[in-house]
Amino acid sequence: MTGELRSLTSARGIAAWLVVIYHIRSGANWAPAWLMEFAHKGYLAVDFFFLLSGFVIYLSAHKAMLSGGAGAVPAFLARRFARIYPLYGVMLGLTVAFALLLRATGREDGNYPWAELPLHIVMMQNWGFTPALSWNHPAWSISAEFAAYLLFPLLILCTPITRLRRPNLLAAMIVLLAILHLALNAFGEQTLGGDIPRFGLLRCLIEFSCGALLCAFWLRGPDRDGRAMAIAFAGATMFWSQWLLGLGSETWAFPAGAACLILALAHASTLRRNPLHWAPLHYLGEISYATYMAHFMLFIWFKIAFVTDARAIPPVTMAAFLALAFAASVLLYHLVERPGRRWLGAFRLRAPVRPLQRQP
Repeated sequence: MTGELRSLTSARGIAAWLVVIYHIRSGANWAPAWLMEFAHKGYLAVDFFFLLSGFVIYLSAHKAMLSGGAGAVPAFLARRFARIYPLYGVMLGLTVAFALLLRATGREDGNYPWAELPLHIVMMQNWGFTPALSWNHPAWSISAEFAAYLLFPLLILCTPITRLRRPNLLAAMIVLLAILHLALNAFGEQTLGGDIPRFGLLRCLIEFSCGALLCAFWLRGPDRDGRAMAIAFAGATMFWSQWLLGLGSETWAFPAGAACLILALAHASTLRRNPLHWAPLHYLGEISYATYMAHFMLFIWFKIAFVTDARAIPPVTMAAFLALAFAASVLLYHLVERPGRRWLGAFRLRAPVRPLQRQP
């Protein structure tokens, strides 16, 4: 398999909108209880992102990293910086402008601590230096991802991940998820979304590494008759059923199920008739980073402009916000993210790239 796995791109788009629903749920007191319960777990889409990011980064970069060695590291980091920072920087700049406006009008808000701004500028705000989320809250995960990008060359060049056989890769994933589960539970955390400033970085590094191991596992051989895809879907169903029925802890059952789902979707990318290959869904995936980075601050600005009771936003008004979030995602993707990536890409170091192939 070479090139993009469209199923995973579409899944990323769906996950981004689950995060949007999670952040706007507080304004939908009219929603039925079952929908609110579903929305309340939207933060788990970030764990899906971390696993998916490790998978995709390994798929796209491990060959060049192996062939180029340490010399390929600067080019890899430059590509990742060009991918994430233009949009990250624009949203941070808009948030700073908003905080300055609040200060100028005598309404300074503690959610925008100026002393922490340098950490946000260098994407280090969620490395254990701050006690709470601040500024553009979803950017905490980009801070953690940036740390994972720094870890990735060590993972490829200093561990046997590219040579391990499938049983050993599976064992390594089990060990990593066990470490995450035990670490969180040791401090009384029963969910993955608790105390993000304290545990968010660990959560990201472990799940990102599991995603990379998962991709190495997937690359070990084709799924010629669909059995591997079916087993992976069954695994996702089993782990998530245990979690939903209260038989398994979220801190291990959800990432284990998400890993199985990603593996199944990777296998499903070879199918000719795959609903996740539908062009509109795929486009949602392409603009998902813009959706993720923009929606939180956009919702704050939207409420200031159009909402009188933030706890009871009418369904029509909520639908208008969702449409606005989609339009903003489209504009930011085409006017900031892609041009910024091209502009920064013109200055990056280039490492040799070989076509991706399945390993025997």
